[in-house]
Amino acid sequence: MEKEGIVSQVQFRAGRATLAGTLSVPANATSIVIFAHGSGSGRFSPRNVHVAELLNRAGFATLLFDLLTKQEELIDRLTSHLRFDISLLSDRLLAATAWVIQQEQTKLMRIGYFGASTGAAAALAAAVELPRAVGAVVSRGGRPDLAADALLHVMAPTLLIAGGNDPRVIEMNRSALSAMRSIKKLEIIPDAGHLFEEAGALDVVAQLAVDWFTTHLIWSAGKQASTAS
Repeated sequence: MEKEGIVSQVQFRAGRATLAGTLSVPANATSIVIFAHGSGSGRFSPRNVHVAELLNRAGFATLLFDLLTKQEELIDRLTSHLRFDISLLSDRLLAATAWVIQQEQTKLMRIGYFGASTGAAAALAAAVELPRAVGAVVSRGGRPDLAADALLHVMAPTLLIAGGNDPRVIEMNRSALSAMRSIKKLEIIPDAGHLFEEAGALDVVAQLAVDWFTTHLIWSAGKQASTAS
């Protein structure tokens, strides 16, 4: 738990499914980052948990949640098809976003998405559905190619992060970058692999995310408020 912050284990409905999550709200947070995890992972993914903790220290609230129910996870371990069902995953992310907007402590917060692997495609697809609500997207080792139909319509400023030793994902991200019309950037972290397990690599990812969300959620909100006044 962050100092003077609140960490809660939560549940919410997504269609017929009930999904579980961890909501962390530091004191004085004005923005929240909702995570969409990657293939075969969940809200306890050590990589996303680490990034979320650093975002919390920077003053961002975070929601990590399971995109699949426990029963669906068992099925997916055998078939691996649900993790690639981007329509299902984006619908789950939209349900999480709707829940965040309804909660007293988060309803006024600016919203960002942090997606990893297939979760990045879900984040991009969901951002298209909520162009006014989602202020920024960050993708870590993402598969934006799986959201190809949505790329042209993404309005949220989007940061794509890939490891220098992950050439296939780099190519996918470069292709996605060329298709996108929003504010966009590709960061390649030298000597990092797909999971960013190398020493210090995940900290670089986290700092890039903090900087991107600070610019496009916090600073942009301040500029809008100044213009409105």
